[in-house]
Amino acid sequence: MDLTIKMNDGYFNYRVAAVIIHNNKLLVMYNQETDTYYLPGGRVKLHESSQTALKRELKEELSININHFRPLWFNENFFIEESIGEKFHELGVYYLVDIKDTEFNHFENAFILKENGRINHFKWIAFENLEDQIVYPLFLKDRISSLPAQLEMITEYEY
Repeated sequence: MDLTIKMNDGYFNYRVAAVIIHNNKLLVMYNQETDTYYLPGGRVKLHESSQTALKRELKEELSININHFRPLWFNENFFIEESIGEKFHELGVYYLVDIKDTEFNHFENAFILKENGRINHFKWIAFENLEDQIVYPLFLKDRISSLPAQLEMITEYEY
């Protein structure tokens, strides 16, 4: 069971995400319905650690097995999900993921992968071009070029 809980006044959500960098470009997923970008990853399941969830999500989305990753940010985010018009209180753990020793071989600017019948659109965006895009979470644009040495806590209020 995913840790997304519907409450009277919105949703609580717990997710993990991968920060994957190659040649000063960030790997993002693209939502065609909302014209937005976000990081690969997904919801943590009940009784699942964030590390296990990250490994599971990247296996599902990118077909890779990861072994080298470290936490960058713990993000508490308050936002309105545009597609459903609901308030969210989301906890997110963002990991820097090293893909060098994996099966990953998609370095073209954009590519598509299937996940259980769903089509996922991916794109590499150069750091200097992030400002021109709608990328979530919002703090990525400011922090991607100077990654922390230790886990940082970030709280964002988008509404």
